[in-house]
Amino acid sequence: MADDTSIFIGASRKPDDSYQRAEELLLRYGNRHGLITGATGTGKTVSLQVLAEGFSNAGVPVFCADIKGDLSGIAMMGEAKDFLVKRAGEVKLDPYQFQEFPVIFWDLFGEQGHPIRATISEMGPLLMSRLMNLTERRKAS
Repeated sequence: MADDTSIFIGASRKPDDSYQRAEELLLRYGNRHGLITGATGTGKTVSLQVLAEGFSNAGVPVFCADIKGDLSGIAMMGEAKDFLVKRAGEVKLDPYQFQEFPVIFWDLFGEQGHPIRATISEMGPLLMSRLMNLTERRKAS
């Protein structure tokens, strides 16, 4: 399993979808920048979470531009759920343990996180409507 020179990133599978082996990323091959793309439901968020947690455990600071807040859960300790324990067993994630990670959120208002500055034109209509709590009807007006 992963040691101080690598991070666990998942398990490779055989064509019949059975477990093949644990896969690791050697930290020396970790890059300053990364991009994860794919269709909805393909595991982008989980992949990013696994990488962020692994790098954080290795002492590497991680910046994730997570506009929707999907990764915010890494700030809190998880809890065992049957489907998670089952999946951890399938990919031979041992030990399977829960952690919380250091997180700082950007905060447009600078009240509960790191302040961020943006002009109205940079924000665009969607973010502006969310900041102003506009309803769908008000957005169309």
